[in-house]
Amino acid sequence: MTDWSQRQKRKQDVKDRASVPNHMYAYCRVIHCGRPARAGTSDGLDERYCRAHADHHQRHGSPLKGSYTARELNPYRRAALAWIVAHEDSRWVQNAVQRVRSLYQQAGPYIEAFRLRGMPPQERAKAALARLRQHGIDPRLVVAAWLAVELILLDDPQPVHSVEFKRVQAAKVVHRMASGSHRRWVREVPSPVWPSQKQAQVQELHVYPRSRGRVLRHLGEALESAVELLVDHHLAEVQAYVREQGVPGTSAVRPYPKGWVVRRRRKDEEKT
Repeated sequence: MTDWSQRQKRKQDVKDRASVPNHMYAYCRVIHCGRPARAGTSDGLDERYCRAHADHHQRHGSPLKGSYTARELNPYRRAALAWIVAHEDSRWVQNAVQRVRSLYQQAGPYIEAFRLRGMPPQERAKAALARLRQHGIDPRLVVAAWLAVELILLDDPQPVHSVEFKRVQAAKVVHRMASGSHRRWVREVPSPVWPSQKQAQVQELHVYPRSRGRVLRHLGEALESAVELLVDHHLAEVQAYVREQGVPGTSAVRPYPKGWVVRRRRKDEEKT
């Protein structure tokens, strides 16, 4: 039996099992949710959550708590970045920044967002890191994003302490730093008024990969491995500095000061 035949057989087996409801899983594990788990319906094999809570878990890292908003995270990101800049001589800061640079270099070739379909989640996570490298995202911004998630969890009165939630929250922030691919073409087409004449027509393509699923878990795991030593040695110091800056309580519109280049628009993103 060929590999293709085995994949097709396995795919059909999973589909058959998913189509048969298992009444042992008649309730979603989220309290006060009256819907059955997906394994209790003909919609899937999830034995824990209904479809709504399973989708929420895939997107946010928790079946109940949503992601932190930019308004909530930006003051922490800006204060964490200020601390990093002020302590660039620290060997643990240098270690974290160098590890992020290593992730950039080991991410492989740059792949456009519209070419990611069908790739495994781990490869899509590497492609996200390659996009950061391609667009010149400063590694200090990535380190600051992880520290911001650590800090906001410490100040959250109802935090989610799971490692998965932390990884997903940091990965969502980093994923948005250079998430999409953009193309622009200018071509000549017949004029609708004078068909014998030509006029310029601009066509644009904007594609953004989905920020959800196992891609975020793989990306968050890589980020955690890069920043873990800095967190172990200086998180309490960073927290004290951030509170001196009045965070929480302040509102920063931008997660970084003006003058910081987050994403350079490159010439190869425009084709004429």
